[in-house]
Amino acid sequence: MGSEVKPAKHGLRRHLNAGFFAGFLLVLLTYVIVSQQFAMETPTAVTSTAPRIDENESVTKARVETEKREQEWQRPKDTSGAVSAEELSKRDSANAKPIENGKVVCSSNGFYSDTCDVDGDVRINGTALSVTLVPASRRPERRREWKIQPYPRRTVSGIAEVTVTRQQDRAAAPACTVTHGVPGVVFALGGLTGNYWHDFSDVLVPLFVASRRYGGEVQFLVSNIQPWWLGKYEAVVRRLSRYDAVDLDRDTEVRCFRRVTVGLRMHKEFSVKPELAPGGQRLTMADFAAFLRDTYALPRAAAAGARRPRLVVIRRGHYRKIVNMDEVVRAAEAAGFEAAVMSPRFDEAVEEVARKVNAFDAMVGVHGAGLTNAAFLPVGAVVIQVVPYGRLERMARADFGEPVADMGLRYMEYSVAADESTLLEMLGPEHQVVKDPEAVHRSGWDKVAEYYLGKQDVRINVARFAATLAAAFDHLRPSHSYLQ
Repeated sequence: MGSEVKPAKHGLRRHLNAGFFAGFLLVLLTYVIVSQQFAMETPTAVTSTAPRIDENESVTKARVETEKREQEWQRPKDTSGAVSAEELSKRDSANAKPIENGKVVCSSNGFYSDTCDVDGDVRINGTALSVTLVPASRRPERRREWKIQPYPRRTVSGIAEVTVTRQQDRAAAPACTVTHGVPGVVFALGGLTGNYWHDFSDVLVPLFVASRRYGGEVQFLVSNIQPWWLGKYEAVVRRLSRYDAVDLDRDTEVRCFRRVTVGLRMHKEFSVKPELAPGGQRLTMADFAAFLRDTYALPRAAAAGARRPRLVVIRRGHYRKIVNMDEVVRAAEAAGFEAAVMSPRFDEAVEEVARKVNAFDAMVGVHGAGLTNAAFLPVGAVVIQVVPYGRLERMARADFGEPVADMGLRYMEYSVAADESTLLEMLGPEHQVVKDPEAVHRSGWDKVAEYYLGKQDVRINVARFAATLAAAFDHLRPSHSYLQ
């Protein structure tokens, strides 16, 4: 029995071993086949190697971005310096400068003004008073924001600020509805405009400096727009820009530029510092005066050629009047001048005033807006500023003395003494305003303005004034032939 059983167990063991081996082979073969199929059919399989960028996919994405940008450029546009995509492409090719992420350079270092220069993909939303620089790449940029007072004197109140933003990414930027092929200059009116001198000192001179380099190919965008102001100085504004100014406060477009200047920068009162002019122009106040003469087609560029030098006395209509005007005119004639009196009105056309003033070789006037017209005098002319009583010489020189000299004119000054001021008659010799102007200045600007600028007229001592007139005449004499 036992011998029969043993052989049966050994045979069963052999069959089981063979079955296990065959099963193992079958499982292994199945695993290999399934693994190969899995590897071939799974497109999202994660590998340990670095991902490869498909060059065709990259080119396709770039083409899509370009097409999107061209579609934005081809949207409806206005005529204010806007151009077609084809024209803009031509200009870009000529400049050979690709659009980069751009830059914002803002300055608050000046005594008067805050400004920003924005280069790149710049988008202006007028009703929001916002200027946005959009990054060209998808790489996130650090978002920054600046608040800019667009009127040239930052201390003037009542002017809405413009928000300049360097955006973090393109997705947050407003889409362009109008694209301009020229630079933009953003500034504000209002403020102190309406005063003839401030019209020039605060706006016209800084606007000239900001835009002259573009040769008329620049778009002005104006907040707090004053149509009367643009009308009054239309000849100047039109020469600086060939395009209608955009009324920012009512503009519903998103206007796109490659370069925008936000705010106008005053260098000094009614003048220019050449080293601060943008673009390496080194513009001067003499350049501004020449620009005015050309704009208004004034015939005389130099104070020469007349048989007798002509002098004009500016008559003021209110405070700081010359009360003995007739005596002053006779004194000028006695000095050798052909003298006349001029009473410019604010509502008088600027070109008419300019033509009248340009005919003279010398100007006399008490400190005030009327002396602004010195900008129309020919080069080499003389300006005599009569400085009212009250230690106002420093202000007078800053407002007119330095600008006049910067224009290429000869500046002279006549300071009124206490006995030439009507303040003496009004207040008496012992009043602090008459007796101690320095103390009045220490008390603050309000009293200075109230009395020395707002309550006095002058009665010029013509005997004392004669020396100033003689010096002016002597300066002009080499230019005139009638004494030779």
